[in-house]
Amino acid sequence: MLLSTARLLRQAVKPIFPGRSKRNFFRLSRKVSDVPSIYKPKQESWLKPTMVLIGIIPLFTFALGTWQLKRLKWKVNLIDELEEKLQLQPISLPKKINLSVIPEFVFRKVVLRGTWDHSHTIILTPRVREGVHGVHIVTPLIRQNGSTILVDRGFVSRENASSLALQQELGEVEVLGMLRTSQLRNFFTPDNKPEDGKWYWTDVDAMADYVGGEQSDVQPVFVEQIFEGHAGEAETRLKKGIPIGRPATVDLRNAHLSYVITWYALSGLTAFMFARVLMNKKRSPGRRLPRFR
Repeated sequence: MLLSTARLLRQAVKPIFPGRSKRNFFRLSRKVSDVPSIYKPKQESWLKPTMVLIGIIPLFTFALGTWQLKRLKWKVNLIDELEEKLQLQPISLPKKINLSVIPEFVFRKVVLRGTWDHSHTIILTPRVREGVHGVHIVTPLIRQNGSTILVDRGFVSRENASSLALQQELGEVEVLGMLRTSQLRNFFTPDNKPEDGKWYWTDVDAMADYVGGEQSDVQPVFVEQIFEGHAGEAETRLKKGIPIGRPATVDLRNAHLSYVITWYALSGLTAFMFARVLMNKKRSPGRRLPRFR
């Protein structure tokens, strides 16, 4: 009885068309496999804004480093040229100075003779010398049989600036100095206020007009007096309130080497970062670049 019942059940579950069912199953499987999957990784373009930016930065910083390298060579050659000028013998200025040739003689030593016009002294402030705060004294020099020019006599401490009248040199003097031009003021330097007697930077034309201009035969020529004494003499002059001139050296700022190192280092670093990004893109092409928020 049990055997007959099991036989009847097997016959009931048999497919009516067994061969056709298998063929339909495999045909359906092939059709499903031909349908493109919506879960395939998205292929992204290489020319994304982030990729372009990372690729441009190394080139841009390398160009800046090359430009600063050229500037460094130019500045070194300029300093060498000015150092050679300082080694030449001092010259005497003509009675009437040709202003157009002044730039060719910058940092050239000159010898002047004349008398100080103390009544038109200009005080440049603030100034610092070896940690001491003070001012620079600019006094017109009335040359013998020549025009009047401006001379930066040097540094005086703040404590002695008020007693300049006691240290005035009278009579004829001889001055050794070097020709200079107007300073380039930076962003933080305030404007000069001649009407208030406040001068913060060297504006030769404005100073010449302030002390008399053409009507008083004052030419916009600026000379910085040179101090050739030793440290002990400088200390004595500082205590007495006597102006201390500048050393006979070229003091042009030259920071181009640090700029060259900075830009080339940034170029190398960003080039390395760009190479790493390219390698990661090749290993996982569907992976998106990280977003920085």
